[in-house]
Amino acid sequence: MAQEPELRDADPTRVLVVPAARGGERLDRFLASSLGISRARVRELLEGGGVREGDRRLGYRDLGYRDKGAPLRAGARLEIADYRAPRDRRIAPEATGAEPPWGESPAVRALLARGPGWLALDKRAGAPVHPLREEELGTVLNAVAARHPEVQGVGEAGLRSGVVHRLDVDTSGVLLVATEERAWQRLREAFRSHAALKVYRAIVAGRLAGGEREVELPLAVTRHRPARVRVVPERDGAWIATQSVRPLLELAGATLVEVRPRTGFLHQIRATLAHLGHPVAGDAAYGGEAVPAPRQMLHAARLQFEEIEAESPDPEDFRGVIEALSVPGPG
Repeated sequence: MAQEPELRDADPTRVLVVPAARGGERLDRFLASSLGISRARVRELLEGGGVREGDRRLGYRDLGYRDKGAPLRAGARLEIADYRAPRDRRIAPEATGAEPPWGESPAVRALLARGPGWLALDKRAGAPVHPLREEELGTVLNAVAARHPEVQGVGEAGLRSGVVHRLDVDTSGVLLVATEERAWQRLREAFRSHAALKVYRAIVAGRLAGGEREVELPLAVTRHRPARVRVVPERDGAWIATQSVRPLLELAGATLVEVRPRTGFLHQIRATLAHLGHPVAGDAAYGGEAVPAPRQMLHAARLQFEEIEAESPDPEDFRGVIEALSVPGPG
């Protein structure tokens, strides 16, 4: 078994010594695996001058992009300044002082429901669920941390503290966050076992005729950054995504539909509807540009599990698209 790199505390600097078995490895790969962080975070460290070997600062600016994968020397002693392990990172509260109303948050429209250790929030479209950097603001967790500081360290901890499930940045609606560990464990299991009822509303391109249908498709992530999901031939590694789709209202060149996913996979609803030939309106990534919309018209309208029940009314922009595409009645 290959020897792991030596990692020592030298607060606030971490020191990594490259073992013989890993001599010649790329700097970025070595740091990512040794520190348990993403390549994007490694890049931030390097570009910020946070990695040194002796008196030399190692970074993309110093090495040049062409040489960023230069092999490391066995025995090299790397110092990582101000290093914080992912689980130790803190979410910045969006406000200080008196607790502001939820509706004043740039990421949350309202508090829909609450219980012991959990919150059901109405996420605004355009708001990320969690930050990617400690200094980042404008996410749902910034709002939660300002009102419930006990969320720090719950569940995955770090910048994902309390996250039970996720919604895409441009998707609005019901989002659960846990503020206590026991509640997080219970709710995560509910989502893993598909025990939670999730109901979405979407405006899709074209006329989706017929009644409710069950749709089962094998999906796979075929691109990262930005993520892209496609229907693939069923094989090992494909995720079998299942959901029901029911037309609610015929619009001009579009249809308002209700979707109830039985499983959970990245972009599951968007990729499935696009495969059916009815992409979500405004979803440029999956071909929904034909229907004018300010963003992808996907809204998490309802969530239910045991004592938890939360409903989010259609946001203003969603209602506006429905009104703009409404078909006049007879007479």
